[in-house]
Amino acid sequence: MEVSVIRSCSQATNLKTELGFKDSRFSFGKFNEKLFFRKPNSVSFQSPLRRGKSGLRITAQAAQSDPLPKSKSSTKSKTLNRVRLFAGLPLDVVSGGTVNQFRAISAGLKALKLLGLEGVELPIWWGVVEHESMGKYDWSGYLTIAEMVRKAGLKLHVTLCFHASSQPKIPLPEWVLDIGKTKSNIFFKDRAGKPYRGCLSLAVDELAVLNGKTPMQVYQDFCESFKSAFSAFIGSTITGITMGLGPDGELRYPSHRGFAKSDTVPGAGEFQCYDKNMLHLLKQHAEACGKPKWGLGGPHDAPAYSELPTANTFFKDHGGSWESPYGDFFLSWYSSQLIAHGDRLLSLASSVFSDSAVNIFGKVPLMHSWHGTRSHPSELTAGFYNTATRKGYEEVAEMFARNSCKIILTGMDQSDKYQLKESLSSPESLLAEIGTACNKHGVGISGQNSTVGAPDGLKQIKKNMLSENLNDSFIFQRIGAQFFAPEHFPLFIEFVRKLNQPELHSGNLPTKEGTTTATDSVHTRSNLSIHMQSA
Repeated sequence: MEVSVIRSCSQATNLKTELGFKDSRFSFGKFNEKLFFRKPNSVSFQSPLRRGKSGLRITAQAAQSDPLPKSKSSTKSKTLNRVRLFAGLPLDVVSGGTVNQFRAISAGLKALKLLGLEGVELPIWWGVVEHESMGKYDWSGYLTIAEMVRKAGLKLHVTLCFHASSQPKIPLPEWVLDIGKTKSNIFFKDRAGKPYRGCLSLAVDELAVLNGKTPMQVYQDFCESFKSAFSAFIGSTITGITMGLGPDGELRYPSHRGFAKSDTVPGAGEFQCYDKNMLHLLKQHAEACGKPKWGLGGPHDAPAYSELPTANTFFKDHGGSWESPYGDFFLSWYSSQLIAHGDRLLSLASSVFSDSAVNIFGKVPLMHSWHGTRSHPSELTAGFYNTATRKGYEEVAEMFARNSCKIILTGMDQSDKYQLKESLSSPESLLAEIGTACNKHGVGISGQNSTVGAPDGLKQIKKNMLSENLNDSFIFQRIGAQFFAPEHFPLFIEFVRKLNQPELHSGNLPTKEGTTTATDSVHTRSNLSIHMQSA
């Protein structure tokens, strides 16, 4: 078997895998890159490259070579064998019961297997499976993917997505949206009364708003159906299940709507407590606390989505309303509702899959903008009552521990160095803060990147994988045209090579002629060796 990535004067980059396929040619995504079979038994990824004189050639071969020599140094290098590496499949890998770009996905799975990855992550969408009517499930496309993954010898981490996607466009089930046309309060609403149709409001979790059923009942039925349909894979091929908890699958409120430009200072976000059901809960809480006037709505002096925290007085670093008795009342209630929502969903998942040999995960976002301020506006509007004077992630970690679930932390490719100074952002310190809370409560931590191609992103991921911030697995998001592009894929191969290779000093390398050095060969979990050569 051979996997090669070659940069040469022919301006081609090929990943050639000696596997049994028939001749074919097709595209992977919208990127001008071809994934095709140049000859029988070979698969190639090819796209134009700038002309260059030198290149990188990486070959993975089935090998019986000796394992890496053990270091004789008194200082042992920390390896990454404890962290399992997954790659996310495209968000729209399945639609209408059909696997999109079947051949490209099949070839990609084999390439990832050769690189030594543990497996892949598969997003399963509520809006795809239960699209037409409540209780009518179509798992066919996702079952096909599960079988493909099993045949490729990989493991599968499944994400149950009870939210919508804007890019690519994957809406909530049609029947749910139909209900929402006349009952818009099943969705979160902002101060202007604009609904967010990307997921249901947590305030309706236990209200019979879906044709006589509560969302929790519908989610449970979905999970039970999934468990039955995938019984042949759960515990063997499927080793992990992420339970969707909110927007983008994350435990948070949709406080930031739309996509922020990387060169624009992000706003503080908006509190999402204005749908009828959230306001009812707030009113009840205020009356129970003897402060009925505090239950009339959210903070009146908080800025809008894109406004800076300094645009109004609520998030003011010194003397802001967030530090007042009212601020503590509102923020405590707002965050407690989010944590209770996460508790309900993770408890449901833990119960449904209690007799299955799988780990249950939930995703927590890294709301790192404005983390350098005292009030942490982005975290507060997202539902995390975490400030310079309050450790808000303790409650989150306790909730995950109570349900024996693991946390997936996003944004592990982000470093302080590349953040806009004006945003007072610090992803590294926030990640460390959440990691400390998780470690205190014995919660396993998995990681995920925010994007493909973040500046020094792979370097930052490796740094986090070597730290105490990550102790379970890492899901790289996500494969597709951009992932296999010539400006990224060779870097990813080198990244994987280094993850599986201890850093040895030159004095520790064998000198016997014919012995492979640590920089030449590395054993992966699939018992493959990866050789670095100049092209």
